[in-house]
Amino acid sequence: MSLMAKYSRGSALLIAGGMAFTSFAEAPKEAPDRILVRVKAHISEGDAQELHRSHGASQIDEITGLRVRVLKVAPQARAKVLAALQKNPNIDFAEPDLIIKHDGTANDYYFPSQWHLSKIQAPAAWDLSTGSSSVVIAVIDSGVESAHADLALKLVPGWNFYDNNNNTADVNGHGTAVAGTAAASVNNSIGVASVAPNCAIMPLRVSDASGYAYESRIAKAITYAADQGARVANVSFRASTGSTVKSAAQYFQNKGGVVVVSSGNEGAFETATDNPYVLTVSATDSNDALPTWSNRGNNVDLSAPGVSILTTTRGNTYASWTGTSFSAPVVAGAAALVISAKPSMTGAQVADVLKKSTDDLGSAGWDTQYGAGRVNVYKALHQVVGGTTPPPIADILPPTVVITAPTEGSRISTRVSVAVKATDNVGVKKVELYVDGALLTSSAQSPFTTTWDAKKARTGAHTLQTRAFDAAGNSSWSQVVTVRK
Repeated sequence: MSLMAKYSRGSALLIAGGMAFTSFAEAPKEAPDRILVRVKAHISEGDAQELHRSHGASQIDEITGLRVRVLKVAPQARAKVLAALQKNPNIDFAEPDLIIKHDGTANDYYFPSQWHLSKIQAPAAWDLSTGSSSVVIAVIDSGVESAHADLALKLVPGWNFYDNNNNTADVNGHGTAVAGTAAASVNNSIGVASVAPNCAIMPLRVSDASGYAYESRIAKAITYAADQGARVANVSFRASTGSTVKSAAQYFQNKGGVVVVSSGNEGAFETATDNPYVLTVSATDSNDALPTWSNRGNNVDLSAPGVSILTTTRGNTYASWTGTSFSAPVVAGAAALVISAKPSMTGAQVADVLKKSTDDLGSAGWDTQYGAGRVNVYKALHQVVGGTTPPPIADILPPTVVITAPTEGSRISTRVSVAVKATDNVGVKKVELYVDGALLTSSAQSPFTTTWDAKKARTGAHTLQTRAFDAAGNSSWSQVVTVRK
C-alpha cells in the first residue's frame, strides 16, 4: 500500500442511535510497494516507460494534469528504486505514496449545542452571506450519505476514486460528518447548522471502509475537483507535506480555489516547511486552547474549533465528533462564504483574507500552535464586503462542569486532590469548590485542580461539589461526590 492518510479524527459520540465509537490517531505510513514520480516535461512517453522498466517498476496510474505517475515495485526493492529515482536528472521528484487515515440565528434542532458556530461568529456572518449554491466544496473523504435530510439537497455529482465509479455512498461515516460541518442545510427546523449552509457539496471518495486513503488518490481527487469547477477542497487527512499533494493543491489554486487540510491528531510537531498552496488547520476547544492531541508545527496556517463538533453522520443521524478532521471543514466553509461573497477573488487572496481576519491566540502573530489564529468567519466576510460590526453575541448557555477525581465513595486521607473538567461555548471564567456545602476555594486557571487539606476534617462522609461560571455570569453546578475519611 502507498502512504495512505488516516482521517484526522479523534472520536465521535452518536446522538441518535445510542452508540459511541473511537478512532485513535495514526501518523501516515509509507506504502511498501508504491512510488510517486514526476518525469521532466521534455522526456518522451516511451523514454519515461523505459526509465520505469529499467528500475523494475510498472506504472499503474497517473494523476492527470500533474504529470505524476503511480509506480508499483517489489516491496523489497522499493527503498533502492526510490533512492535511484530521486537521483535521476530526468525526474522532477520521486516520493513514497503515503497511506493516511482520516485525521444569522438558525432554528435547527441541535443548533444551541453547536458551540463552534458562535465561537467563529457564524451567525453574524450569515447576515452578510450564507453562501451560494454555485460555490462547490469538494469533500475528499469516505463518501457522503446522499439521503441525509441535512445534505440531500446540497449534493452535486462526484466520483469514487477507490472503486473508480460514480458510487459516492459513505462507507465509513467520516465523510458525511465532514460534509455537514462545512455545509449542512440551515433553517430547516431539523438537525444541525453549518458554516456555509447554502453552498454545494461534491462527494469524492478516496478511502476504504476503515478510513485509509492513498495520498495519490487524494491528489487525483483534488485535480478532478478543480477540473469540475469546485472552488474549495476539504482534505481531512494529514496530507500537506508531500510534493504530489502540493502539486495538486497548486493546480487547484491556479484555477481559483482553496485547499484546506487538517494538521493531524498525533500531538506531533511538524518540522516540514509550510505548503503555500494549502491551508493547514490545527484544532481548538471551546476555551480557545489547543488540545494536546492536535498537531502543531511550521506548516500550520490557522486554527479552528475541533472538539465536540455536532454534525451529520450516517443513518440520517447526528453525532458529536472530535479531531482536526472537523477543524478543516470549519475553515473550508469559511472559505466558501468568502468566495460566495466575492467570486472574483483568487484562491491565494481568499487564503490571505482568512489568515488576516483570525482571532489571534497564543503568541502575538503567527505561531506554531494556532498559525495566524483561530478563524473568524464574520471578520473574514467583513473584510471582503464590509458591513457594521455586530454587537457582542449574547451568551445564554451555562458551562458544564464535572468532578473527575475523587470518585463517588472514595476513601480519602489527609490530603485530597480534586480534579474538575469545565467547558463552555465561549469560555469558563471561574470554578468554585465547595466542601460540605461551604466554599473552600476558587480558581480561574484551566484545567482546575486543587488540593483539599482534610487533616482536621471529622471522620465520616463529606460532600464535594463545584460551580463553574462564564464571563456572561451563567453558571452551573457539578454532581455531588461523597467521599469518606
